[in-house]
Parts: sequence; structure tokens; C-alpha cells
Amino acid sequence: MKFLIVGLGNIGIDYEHTRHNIGFDVLDCFTLNHDTSFSSDRLANYALVKLKGKQLHCIKPTTYMNLSGKAVLYWANKFNINRLNILIIADDLALPLAKLRLRGKGSDAGHNGLKSINEVFNSNEYPRLRFGIGNNFEKGLQVDFVLGKWAEDEIELVKQGIKKAEKAIELFVLEGCDKAMAKVNKNE
Repeated sequence: MKFLIVGLGNIGIDYEHTRHNIGFDVLDCFTLNHDTSFSSDRLANYALVKLKGKQLHCIKPTTYMNLSGKAVLYWANKFNINRLNILIIADDLALPLAKLRLRGKGSDAGHNGLKSINEVFNSNEYPRLRFGIGNNFEKGLQVDFVLGKWAEDEIELVKQGIKKAEKAIELFVLEGCDKAMAKVNKNE
């Protein structure tokens, strides 16, 4: 069985380890903990993770956030992966810091990466794992906040959230979206 696991973010040193790049950071840790790493490929950095007989094709799009859908569509078609076996990992301003929310479908909630994916699929029916980045910014400073680095006092909580996100990916692949949602979305 094949899965496409997509971490959303922006390429380039200026964006490394920013709130908006949490999808990249989650996949970097996930692949590292499964003894593989990313290599540059068409429209994305790519890594293959094998997990209990399943193939997880992991990508970090190199198209920049606003064109993420282009990379997702290419890789989904390349490996003939059903939309229900695609998991998108994205940042979310509406969730408290490091809180996870797994859904089988939903709106883009103003997230340009999800909006791009909705457009290429002409649908919002694909699983997504949202990682809360909080919303501790003053009016008019949302872009600076989202593209900013983590505050020193946030880093430990973010690391814990990344570990939970890695577990959420495994639950999604091994138990399916519905069972994974029941576990991931619990208030813990």
C-alpha cells in the first residue's frame, strides 16, 4: 500500500525552522527517525520510508507554499496514490502552539498551501494534519509572525509537538484516518 506524506513549507535558508515551515520540520524528523533522508527531485525533495510493508513517499515541495498543489498533484500521479492516502502536514494559526488536529477533509482556512492543493484536486477531500503555531501577534503582523522563527520559550513544546506529529503519521498509515483522528484529536 502506498501513501504520499507531504510537509508544507518554503524552500530557502530564510524560511528554515519558521512557523510556516513546520511541515518540513516534521518530515525531516520523521525521515531521520526512519533512517532515510531527502534528495532533490522534480518539484520536491523526496524520501521513501517503509513502514510495516507500506511505502510512504514523503515530499517537501520546492514550489514555494502558494504552488504546493503542483508538486502534490505531480507526485500523487507519479505513484498513482489515491487522495485518501495523501496526508498534508501544515501550520495552523487557529490552534494553540503544538496542538494537532487531524481531519479527513476541510477548508483551507486561509492557508495558501492548502488552497493550492484544493485547486489542483478541485476538492478539499484529502487528509490533513494541522500543527498549531498559535496566534501571538499584533494586528497587521500576521505575515511576520507566520514567517518568523520560534521564540526560545516555544522550542521545547514544538519539539514535543513534532514527536506527536510523527506518531500521527504512523497512526494514519497503519490504522487509517478515522481511527487516527480519534487518537490524535483527543484533548491531551
